[in-house]
Amino acid sequence: MKFSEFKYERPDYEKIKVSFDSLIHELKVSNSCKNQLECINHINHIRNHLETMGTLAEIRHSINTKDRYYDEEQNYWDKYSPLYEELDFKFYKELIHSKFRKKLEEKLGRQFFTLAEFSLKSFSPNIIEDLQLENELSSKYTRLLASAKITFMGETRNLSELTPFMQSRDREMRKNASDSKYKFFADHEDEIDRIYDNLVKIRTKIARKLGFENFVKLGYIRMKRSDYNPQMVANFRKQVKKYLVPAASKLYERQRKRLGLSSLFYYDENFKFNTGNAIPKGGPEWIVKNAFKMYSELSPQTGEFFNFMLDKNLLDLVTKENKAGGGYCTYIPDYKTPFIFSNFNGTSGDVNVLTHETGHAFQSYLSRWIEIPECIFPTYESCEIHSMSMEFFTWPWMELFFSEDADKYRFAHLESAVEFIPYGVTVDEFQHYVYENPEASPKDRKTAWRNIEKKYLPHKNYTGCDFLERGCWWFQQSHIFNVPFYYIDYALAQICALQFWEKAAVDKNSAWKDYIKICKVGGTKSFLELEKAAVDKNSAWKDYIKICKVGGTKSFLELVKLANLKSPFEDGCISSIMKPINNWFNSIDDEKL
Repeated sequence: MKFSEFKYERPDYEKIKVSFDSLIHELKVSNSCKNQLECINHINHIRNHLETMGTLAEIRHSINTKDRYYDEEQNYWDKYSPLYEELDFKFYKELIHSKFRKKLEEKLGRQFFTLAEFSLKSFSPNIIEDLQLENELSSKYTRLLASAKITFMGETRNLSELTPFMQSRDREMRKNASDSKYKFFADHEDEIDRIYDNLVKIRTKIARKLGFENFVKLGYIRMKRSDYNPQMVANFRKQVKKYLVPAASKLYERQRKRLGLSSLFYYDENFKFNTGNAIPKGGPEWIVKNAFKMYSELSPQTGEFFNFMLDKNLLDLVTKENKAGGGYCTYIPDYKTPFIFSNFNGTSGDVNVLTHETGHAFQSYLSRWIEIPECIFPTYESCEIHSMSMEFFTWPWMELFFSEDADKYRFAHLESAVEFIPYGVTVDEFQHYVYENPEASPKDRKTAWRNIEKKYLPHKNYTGCDFLERGCWWFQQSHIFNVPFYYIDYALAQICALQFWEKAAVDKNSAWKDYIKICKVGGTKSFLELEKAAVDKNSAWKDYIKICKVGGTKSFLELVKLANLKSPFEDGCISSIMKPINNWFNSIDDEKL
């Protein structure tokens, strides 16, 4: 079946509830582990179907936010998803108090029970109306950004379509495109302020109803962070400030020099080279065709997977009117298929988003054996290891997309990876401020954002743009509105992905050394002896496949250990990864790119 043939049908809540309650009662009175497992399997079958319907509605609504049918379905899910969450709540209560819990953990995995316990802490029937309002406000923000119609260069464009102009070689063009983008946000500043203020207040209300002082602890519980806490994250931010902020500042200064500018302004940051940024040498279909070649050559597993995605039309990649912004990967349980959504706009970001979301999709493809809906994807920071690492594993194939500009792409890509982490902790510290100070005014929040920016992003120069100088950059960061506290995840995962980048380079050198070794021994060894001597362990890719296959059955730090990586929280981790990165940058004459 193609994606267009995947059937959507609005669930009947009352019927689902009757079935669910009956199974939960059966689970409660079951007198054997075997019977409980059968009940759990039946319950998960229902939950997977609900997940399928909700996901199909979400995808089709995000593809066209003006589609009346799926707009109404999105409204349905905004209203009813907390009611379905209540059914999960009843299930989790019976699950974690099962007299056969130890045996069930052996069969289903400890992580499932950890996730269930966290879900119990983050839900109560008396917050259902509050959750519905939170969903409604989040959807309102998404629709507002998708509705953007900005007249630029004689045409009406959405926010994504301005991106190529914001990376133009013409500096005046970059400035005008940036100003047009931020004018849209400035024109809607009061509305966005109201939406976010209401989100902060409703989330704080929910947290207090659940017995928390503020939303911070509840935010961590919602994110299922079972093996680290705010104090560990605060220490991570300190390490970023010590090691990565200076490194990123040097890269921005290097960029300023190679562009020949006296000052690097906000509209210059995404323009990397005077010869122009690396851009794909063809359009969307051409990119996908080359991606198929790349993944066919990367490994048998990735080749099979990408062919599967294309055969079922599981990618919606190109920006268009009324399409929601950004990019994401999701999973449709009943069909055991990932789905990739993005907004191609003719920049190198098209390749970035494709390799990034393909990392998510490939992981879920290898995790299709998992029937527990919570455990298909791991928690967010673990998910991002898969996506960000895939960006680096595909480096050897960048000539397919950028031809002679492949080295330019690789330099800018690694540069952006380093520069991103200080931004990631900026978003995180801002969210801590917001939810620790829920009564702060919109103006207070903007002032706090600007102060935090100056701490981690000291290069920022907003001269000429009052909107950004007042601390409004975060208006465009949808995670802040839609998934609170989802962002440090990217910074943690990027540290892990950079370790994979280093390991992959070591593996490449190791393969060459093995080749030289068997050349030198000539005919002194038999075929099987030579084959054994020449084994390319390629530990980086094997470790990557290993953590993809286990999906969400392990916690973040368990996955890091399984991948033979250092924990980002470990003292010395960040400083150790910066050494090979700095060496790589120092080996490149970027002014010749």
